[in-house]
Amino acid sequence: MVRVGLTTERLTRAGAELADEVGFDQVTVSALARRFDVKVASLYSHVRNSHDLKTRIALLALEELADRVAAAVAGRAGKDALAAFADAYRDYAREHPGRYDAARLRLDPETAAASAGVRHSQMTRAILRGYDLTEPDQTHAVRMLGSVFHGYVSLEMAGCFSHTALPSQESWAWTLDALDTLLRTWTTTRG
Repeated sequence: MVRVGLTTERLTRAGAELADEVGFDQVTVSALARRFDVKVASLYSHVRNSHDLKTRIALLALEELADRVAAAVAGRAGKDALAAFADAYRDYAREHPGRYDAARLRLDPETAAASAGVRHSQMTRAILRGYDLTEPDQTHAVRMLGSVFHGYVSLEMAGCFSHTALPSQESWAWTLDALDTLLRTWTTTRG
């Protein structure tokens, strides 16, 4: 018998909350069952296993992050769009560390193609059109931005920037300025 009130969506959201509290790696069907004070078996009518649960959390996180970034960049262009995109990404990671980790879960190609990850790429490319980049430079720039944002956020969240008096926010602003300069001058600096 299915427990009243338990749905796949409710379990996914609870799993996302759990990920933010204890870390994405610690999310399992067993941990979720304890949260709802039910037997593990009662959850299997909603999620197949822990991997299925984690995939659902990843898809939720990608969707939430895409919605947040889309709202942040709406009506902006150039450096304003770049900064809004980056700030939305960083803020989401800081507010939802477990979901942020989930958004980086490697998905199978079919699931990835149907996920909001595609929207992330499209929004990044839309921002880059303002910098007049063509292929393959645009693809390189998408990868560079993702790497810089993820790297910065990961190091910041791990406390790696807390050893100096210079506020992390100042370095973040400096990094965004440097990226904007690089992207604006890319075609003129390459011969």
